[in-house]
Amino acid sequence: MTRRAGLHRLLLSGAVLTCSLALSACHSRPPADTVVIDIESSPTNLDLRIGSDAQAEHIGALIFDSVVRKDEHYTLQPAIATAWEWRDPLTLVLHIREGVRFHDGKPLDAADVAWSIDSMHNGAITTAKSGNYSSVDHTETPDPRTCIVHLKRPDASLLFNMSDELSAVVERGAGKQMGEHPVGSGPFRFVSETQDQEVLLERNPTYWGGAPTIPRVRFAIVPDAITRALELQKGSADAASNALTYDMVAAMTRDPHLQVEAKPGSIVNYITFNVTDPHLQDSRVRQAFAYAVDRTAIVRALLHGQAELADTLLPRGHWAAPDSGTPLQQYTHDVVKARSLLDAAGYPAGKDGIRIHLQLKSSTDDTMRLVAAVVQQQVREAGMDLQLRQNEFGTFYSDVTRGAFQMYILRWVGSNEDPDIFRYAYSSAMMPPKGSNRGHYSSNVADTLIARGAGETDQVQRRATYLQLQQALAQDEPTLVLWSPNNVVVHSKRLEGVEPTASGSFAWLRTATLR
Repeated sequence: MTRRAGLHRLLLSGAVLTCSLALSACHSRPPADTVVIDIESSPTNLDLRIGSDAQAEHIGALIFDSVVRKDEHYTLQPAIATAWEWRDPLTLVLHIREGVRFHDGKPLDAADVAWSIDSMHNGAITTAKSGNYSSVDHTETPDPRTCIVHLKRPDASLLFNMSDELSAVVERGAGKQMGEHPVGSGPFRFVSETQDQEVLLERNPTYWGGAPTIPRVRFAIVPDAITRALELQKGSADAASNALTYDMVAAMTRDPHLQVEAKPGSIVNYITFNVTDPHLQDSRVRQAFAYAVDRTAIVRALLHGQAELADTLLPRGHWAAPDSGTPLQQYTHDVVKARSLLDAAGYPAGKDGIRIHLQLKSSTDDTMRLVAAVVQQQVREAGMDLQLRQNEFGTFYSDVTRGAFQMYILRWVGSNEDPDIFRYAYSSAMMPPKGSNRGHYSSNVADTLIARGAGETDQVQRRATYLQLQQALAQDEPTLVLWSPNNVVVHSKRLEGVEPTASGSFAWLRTATLR
């Protein structure tokens, strides 16, 4: 790992030298009124009802407002809806903010909110997010400031699916072409997009929540991480958010012209076990594997400390996450405990010390590939021979969705910010293709708690239910939750007031300033 870190720094230094010798190949400094942010790829669709990749959601959330927004504890707060109440488990009443206008000057009212909700399930658009609104029967708007949502079944997570980065309030009648020239009511207005080159935004001077101070933002599409690092060091880019390797970030902390901001994130890395596998159907084997992995060592050495250990899929500080008063089963590094569990499960050590042969699949992403290699070395000490199978993401993900694995390593992005993630990942009714219970985990206890949590609208009661569920899952260990990587923004010092968010969004552009 040390050699690899040195290699990255050498490549970075060499690339900077090459660039300095051939300035014609380097981009010029940004205009004085424009912030340039390097991102890895073009957003798939800037209509937040449709786009579900990170770039679409992060940029789209600057253009569009949402019905509600999430605070630092993922508790819902007012946005376009100033208040709401559940009349009963099947009736949600939204009270719509006055004085909001779309970027084209049209006033926003309850009819626009109703259309935004209905278009997600009535076929007006085609979107993978339609399942988030499958509980909706219809809406009604008794007056311009009231939208009533009628449900077919209780769905406590519906309002969360109307929050920032997950949904958009669009003009009534907006169809599938909205992503080509999006018109929202957010803090920035869409100017233009050139595929695989850039997205341009300008501030909305009449934004109801207070106009940003930054006049223009250019999102430059730069697929190569080394090039992104070069542009930051040369001053041709102002910022990169979660778009550099850990080695690069470590090197840039020593650059006097750059600032590195880091905040614990909501993304969570995990290893899922296929519980139908003859070896892994025994929870003691899954627990042994968890004890054999030294997560602390990986975070410290491989991730340069830019992550926090996690024991549940929910982000740290989440309103439904366990605290010191509700401890979970802990899987701290304990090789002796791992061996003992394997003995109890009927896997004694052979002459070569090997007790069991397993296979872990991952993508060829640099970080995932290296983590898998380190895990392979660590679990061998407990007598586990771990074979690695690594493929480009498309092939890897196809195997994951087909259940063609014993174990795989991946990450949850965004969808784990609501406790409905437990239904999606662990309900016996959500095995592929219906959901993402890819390990085919089935538990009557878990199913009962998942159903109870989904039907409760009182947050205190929901928290109690989900705490029980997380305790049961930690004991069964269908998933080894690894860590949550920090959200890291590297930026030039002409950009001030950058405060990364837990979700990795660009919300800091609302309040940041240019020197």
